[in-house]
Amino acid sequence: MNAEPEQASPHDDSRRTFLKQSSVLTAMALVPSPVVTAAAAELDEKVAAAFEKIPLSLKVNGTKHKLQVEPRTTLLDLLREQLHLTGTKKGCDYGQCGACTVHVDGQRVNSCLSFAVMHDGQEITTIEGLAKGDDLHPMQEAFVKHDGFQCGYCTPGQIMSAVACVREGHAGSEGEIREYMSGNICRCGAYSNIVAAIQDVKQGGQKV
Repeated sequence: MNAEPEQASPHDDSRRTFLKQSSVLTAMALVPSPVVTAAAAELDEKVAAAFEKIPLSLKVNGTKHKLQVEPRTTLLDLLREQLHLTGTKKGCDYGQCGACTVHVDGQRVNSCLSFAVMHDGQEITTIEGLAKGDDLHPMQEAFVKHDGFQCGYCTPGQIMSAVACVREGHAGSEGEIREYMSGNICRCGAYSNIVAAIQDVKQGGQKV
């Protein structure tokens, strides 16, 4: 009489699964890091290619631009990488430091949190667009006068927010200025000088 084949027990199936997973993990651990890096880069390119680019029209610092952008491109990356306006800084990239502040149709915006395609047909002003040639904007002059910066990394965002703060009518007192500038962080701690610069512009009645 022929013996019936033994059926695999659940225990055997679990053991096989464990051995397969262990083999895969071991193989991955032995792959040289350049190979892993190259594979990740190739994957990024494939993901990027999957996004169809969208036509976009913007007016940036008075100049009209017709662009093709991926839907996932932030306004910050568009300004820095495609238009080469690197005055707008990438700080935290989470909307918490204010270094990327720009004006969109006159309103201040954290450009790292805003997709470029959301601003079709709108007017963008960056720190490069405040001065008129060699003539600094009154707020830029005030920041120089009152030493409103140290390392300078946060300064473009600080100035863009400061201009908006005055335009919005929120520069009536030191406390009000500090409240409405609280979204802009200065790692160097030049807050008192920044407040003084804003008060100088407000009290001087300069058009901002």
